[in-house]
Amino acid sequence: MSDKGNKGMHELVVKSNRLNTAMQNLSLAEIRLIQVGIIDSREKNEGLSALKPLRINASRYAEAFGVSRQTAFEVIVNAEKNLFERQFTFLDEREKSVRSRWVQQVTRLENESAIEIIFTIAVVNEITRINGIENFFTKYLMGQTSTLNSVYSVRLYELLVQWKTAKKTPLFELEILRGQLGLGVNDYKQMNDFKKRVLELAVNEINEKTDLKVSYEQEKKGRKIIGFKFKVLAKDKAKNTKQEGAKNINTADMFTTEGLNDKQLGRIARNPSFVADYNHLVSSTSLAGQHPNAWEFEMINRLKKDASQFKKRPIREYLEY
Repeated sequence: MSDKGNKGMHELVVKSNRLNTAMQNLSLAEIRLIQVGIIDSREKNEGLSALKPLRINASRYAEAFGVSRQTAFEVIVNAEKNLFERQFTFLDEREKSVRSRWVQQVTRLENESAIEIIFTIAVVNEITRINGIENFFTKYLMGQTSTLNSVYSVRLYELLVQWKTAKKTPLFELEILRGQLGLGVNDYKQMNDFKKRVLELAVNEINEKTDLKVSYEQEKKGRKIIGFKFKVLAKDKAKNTKQEGAKNINTADMFTTEGLNDKQLGRIARNPSFVADYNHLVSSTSLAGQHPNAWEFEMINRLKKDASQFKKRPIREYLEY
């Protein structure tokens, strides 16, 4: 990775905890757009204002999240289109419920592959430099969430990282947690579906790809689950580095497709984990990004042509699901 890429992986996202725990229904692309906006608004000398536009270039988004500039521009345009309509609620310093939009104005600069956004006053007030009040803010490196493929993983990480020092959370009441993860009233209403497709998916991806090791336990009232408590531990960096080094020895053959036929490659391409790991390789507006058969055809060809780009886990692991 280039030095330029490494810089993007070490940028700090800072939000107030009021904003971070807001009820919201943002997509993954919208969260990423806000992350870039938060970082840029803090690091540019111009500061952040509810009167002055903040420019986000496609190249900036592409660098931060490892996609092409063309894909990045398509993503940020679609994201800002939806983000303009999004609302969220949070509790202010008086513990009163406040409803706000994320952005009040958007300008699309197609010839420059960029957009300009103006955050609302509520968001501007909640995004700021720490100025010594560190306990009031949630802080995390964007590199910790840039490889997460599920919006639920990103949101749960944001909610849990502020409890890293305490190592455990209070009870997250079920309905509040659902809202903070962006679920509607009809999304995954059955507890088994919620746990499998939202909670466990997010916990597993956080544990695999970030600096946190988390687990949860459910709390019941009678037979009804009313919420969840989480353990939040920081991973041992030295131990992780040692394990990664050992794992990478003599594993080059684990990342090739030699000996695999088209039927097996198709099975790999259809694996939901493979789709989650590599859906960033195609544009969401392309044929492969919209149709499963086109995705499978595209990925089989890519696997046969150059398997070296698929290194998130040993390729043959995707045969088992």
